[in-house]
Amino acid sequence: MRQLDGAMQATAPTAATVSNMTASRPTAATGGFAASGSFNTTFQQVQADVAAYIARGDSGVRSETQPSSQAMSLQAMALRNRAGGAIEEDGNGVDSALQQQFLASIKPWAEETAGKLGVSPELVAAHAALESGWGKQPLKNGAANANNLFGVKAGGNWQGDVTLASTTEYEHGAMLRKTERFRSYPDTASAFRDYASLLSSNPRYAAALNTGSDARAFASGLAKAGYATDPNYADKLSKVAAQLQRSGGLAGITPTGN
Repeated sequence: MRQLDGAMQATAPTAATVSNMTASRPTAATGGFAASGSFNTTFQQVQADVAAYIARGDSGVRSETQPSSQAMSLQAMALRNRAGGAIEEDGNGVDSALQQQFLASIKPWAEETAGKLGVSPELVAAHAALESGWGKQPLKNGAANANNLFGVKAGGNWQGDVTLASTTEYEHGAMLRKTERFRSYPDTASAFRDYASLLSSNPRYAAALNTGSDARAFASGLAKAGYATDPNYADKLSKVAAQLQRSGGLAGITPTGN
């Protein structure tokens, strides 16, 4: 979604950002967490009951379709889980266990990159999470994972491997689907190091550097530099970063990346 080499031109959100605009990952209708197994079935029924009750309005008449006290309790429990569990990615919830797995897989590289950019590791991790859908929507190089967690495009000066992917660009307020060339990396470490090099070597991104734990400053610096053409990009990145910070960030997470 980026433009990496040379002249500044607006580039587009990758598949990860596009996922924020399309229902690409099934989630509970209320958002914020993903249910599974028997609880998913029960919760879907609860949602249907509650929706029917709301649609009827406060008629003062109890019917067989009005949600039972048990159903309302389940709904309340689900909402509490949502509030206390998963970090939401712009309304498309990802199960908290999957989030923790993703953070553990990138922790060493997020910390290394953060030190080079003068920002907290949580900001780097949040950016990777937003662009890759918490690792669930990786760019592919054929059947292989391109390891491009930051949606970095392959400009004319890129000498490494390239993969083609469909993405969305915003031009004059309109969303356009396009096929673009993206960088492909042999491993996660290479992706993070290239990302660090991109931001630190290009003066365009100076405003995003050395912003510490200030999620808004980091996100705004990237957005204003043209990292993405999505007009809401700074808000989306700030939201993920702030929620990750509130949840404790990378502290206490045992790394699994290699």
